[in-house]
Amino acid sequence: MDLLEYQGKQYLARYGVPVSSGGLAGTVEEAVTQAELMGYPVMLKAQVPVGGRGKAGGVRRAVDLEDLTTCARAILGLEIKGHLVRRLWLEKACDVAREYYASFTLDRAARLHLAMVSAKGGVEIEAVAAETPAAIVKAHIDPVEGLSPAAAAALAAQAGLDERARAQAGEVLLALYRCFVDGDADLVEINPLVLMTDGRLQALDAKVILDDSAAYRHPEWQEWAGTQEIDDRERLARERGLNYIGLSGNVGIIANGAGLAMSTLDVVTQVGGSAANFLDVGGGANADVMTAALEVINTDANVASILVNIFGGITRCDHVADGIVEALHRVELRAPIVVRLDGTNAAQGRAILAAHESDRLISRPTMLAAAAQAVELAGPGR
Repeated sequence: MDLLEYQGKQYLARYGVPVSSGGLAGTVEEAVTQAELMGYPVMLKAQVPVGGRGKAGGVRRAVDLEDLTTCARAILGLEIKGHLVRRLWLEKACDVAREYYASFTLDRAARLHLAMVSAKGGVEIEAVAAETPAAIVKAHIDPVEGLSPAAAAALAAQAGLDERARAQAGEVLLALYRCFVDGDADLVEINPLVLMTDGRLQALDAKVILDDSAAYRHPEWQEWAGTQEIDDRERLARERGLNYIGLSGNVGIIANGAGLAMSTLDVVTQVGGSAANFLDVGGGANADVMTAALEVINTDANVASILVNIFGGITRCDHVADGIVEALHRVELRAPIVVRLDGTNAAQGRAILAAHESDRLISRPTMLAAAAQAVELAGPGR
């Protein structure tokens, strides 16, 4: 669950992270009411689940009623990276002396938590990483040991935060880490974490992604479920019981198992392509499951080819092949499909596919060969 800024701030505050107070508005009239309550000047911030809001005109400062009305009308209804602004978050404008960056996430390769802290906040961290990578301090944290006060203070010092901010920064980092761990988050990020002219540290923005698999421990998350913006493809996949994430490429991906699906995305990239999605059909790849998967991918107009990558363990490749052939009778695909089968009964599965092979259904024996074929068929990204 990817929280909006105001939800992320509410969540951080539960764990002791200092955040700016504010109010939510869905209309110009509600924005006026909120501004009158907190007093001018105020900041109006579009609530959409993407970055770059300021550059898109979704963050504005209003100094009086007339200014606020103009700003609210300009932001509400604005489209930012495909997301329509329906809500505004208003908060009292503050005087900022410095802007920092802080986040915690999971480094899956290292199987450790990862802290990132920088004295260069306020801009996209990707830009900082590309232009001045040394400005970002990274540190792995053993989940068993956790983050100690000494380690938090050391992070603030190593990142080059101003001397007067360091003591507070250590405390903020500890609170942010508690939110990450105890709050069952995949990512907690503050950008910017600001040092104000009065010497206080405060989270001026917040990005929080919650781990959906931990939802059973957090019934309070239900209050945010209705505000989630779900891609039409992802909505259809949920209805079909599929594990799907939409991406921006032109090669549709179907695999059995999350690890294999991730590897398939990597191989597609390696051979010069770009994946349109992550789709894990799990252990079952019968006709019904394959039909559902192909229906979901078929709704994506950007998909120019489909790569099916199946490794048969308990799942038998001949059953998968039968499922694919049957699914192709049920779904009229706009794009050609390339299939790689390996594992249990792979030879039998490939023989079944060979009997139905055409320029629209192609079988390849290895993942690399299948990915290369799918990328070639897809052509350049759109």
